[in-house]
Amino acid sequence: MAGNAAARERVFALREQIARLEGKALPGMVAARHEDLAVPGRADAKQAEPTRLGFDIPFLDEALDGGLRLDGLSEIRSLTLYDAGAASGFAVSLVAFIMTRKFSGAPLLWIADGLSACESGVPYGGGIRQIGVDPRLVFQASPRRLGDALWIAEEALASKAFAATILEIHGNPKPFGLTESRRLKLRAEAAGRPLLLLRHAGDEEASSASFRMLVEPAPALERRLADGTMLGGSIGHPVFRITLEKSRNPAPLSFLLEWNSHDRQFRLAGGAENPRLRQGPAYPGPVFPASFHRQDSAQALGHVMALERAS
Repeated sequence: MAGNAAARERVFALREQIARLEGKALPGMVAARHEDLAVPGRADAKQAEPTRLGFDIPFLDEALDGGLRLDGLSEIRSLTLYDAGAASGFAVSLVAFIMTRKFSGAPLLWIADGLSACESGVPYGGGIRQIGVDPRLVFQASPRRLGDALWIAEEALASKAFAATILEIHGNPKPFGLTESRRLKLRAEAAGRPLLLLRHAGDEEASSASFRMLVEPAPALERRLADGTMLGGSIGHPVFRITLEKSRNPAPLSFLLEWNSHDRQFRLAGGAENPRLRQGPAYPGPVFPASFHRQDSAQALGHVMALERAS
């Protein structure tokens, strides 16, 4: 065991020396591992810590390989800006879920690029409180450039000061691709903190995220009483339509997930036990009949008369 540790120590020292000769920063994973080896027992303690947070929903935990990553990159996607509220609400629900079970009392850092802040607005303290997160624990950053947003996210993860970090971007910008997502993933793994990538009106693309969820709004159920019955005419907890696009499951899974802000717990909405496979396009949209007899439609032709040519 001592020989293996010494060999790994030499490998990390060589990597550090090569990085310095090339003028590059030491990668986050190597730096963290180098620090763990320097302190006896720290590496074993780190491996013993749980890196997954289960939802207590069997099929979902199985698809996520045990639950939500506490030391990695997870992506939450919305198809259009109309669904930005649902995607943001689901992201805050995940943060409340994490805070309750793992990083209690630690703050949340919400980073939004300029376009996202302009189009979807800034986080609202009253709504965040209703979901289950104390707005006094929320720090917000709105850099003008996406490069600055990525730098803030990396530094926030390296500091280990936040329970979670939300990186909100719009669409599929060129400065944020597979290389940048992999860099953020390595930072999150080195720090042991979760990073939630909140992508509004974006398409599916290659990413280093552990899993990707498509979030759409869904009708809320009636409020459940203490005896288990439903209160008619009432509005209960928020419900999200989730499509698990990237996971261990070979096909996308679609299901309704309800967030109970009082118990800080997710549950399947509508009493469903098993999800259904997503068939056809992810968002087919409403189907309307073809319009006819509209006010601005072309007028019918009158009588056609045969006229002699003038010349």
